Amino acid sequence: MTEQATFAGGCFWCTESVFKQVNGVEDVVSGYAGGHVENPSYEAVCREETGHAECVQVTYDPDVVSYEDLLAVFFTTHNPTTLNRQGNDVGTQYRSAVFYHDDDQRETVEAFIEEIQPGYDDDIVTEVEPLGVFYPAEAYHQDYFEKNPNQAYCRMTIPPKLDKLKQKHAELLA
Repeated sequence: MTEQATFAGGCFWCTESVFKQVNGVEDVVSGYAGGHVENPSYEAVCREETGHAECVQVTYDPDVVSYEDLLAVFFTTHNPTTLNRQGNDVGTQYRSAVFYHDDDQRETVEAFIEEIQPGYDDDIVTEVEPLGVFYPAEAYHQDYFEKNPNQAYCRMTIPPKLDKLKQKHAELLA
């Protein structure tokens, strides 16, 4: 039986690319969560009209990879201390957030953040909030890096995240 986890860590193309490398992850869907508008469009999210964050919904096998392992990957591959930004991507849609699916996930992520906070110079600003509704992004955003490996933004931003993933969590990779 699979479970789901939903993470916002900046551009969903980057976050999707990271989680697709993890053994036990069966599917990663780029989308939007945490907003107040039904069926948001990419353009409206980018204009910060909807309150949504770019995020990914990860379907995984908990017998292969734990929720804690997914949290470790998430916090390793983005900066959880920058408010509403990741690198040059600035705006509320790029905020760091964990959208929990149940109380167990909420308790786990809150304890995880408390445990890792001493390892950071600045406060972790990752939002922890209930999922609400997840809206899959438009089809052209799905598997974006796989389909557009030579796109300049992807070439600059994604390989360093994948390198960090390999360095810190090689045991989790497929």
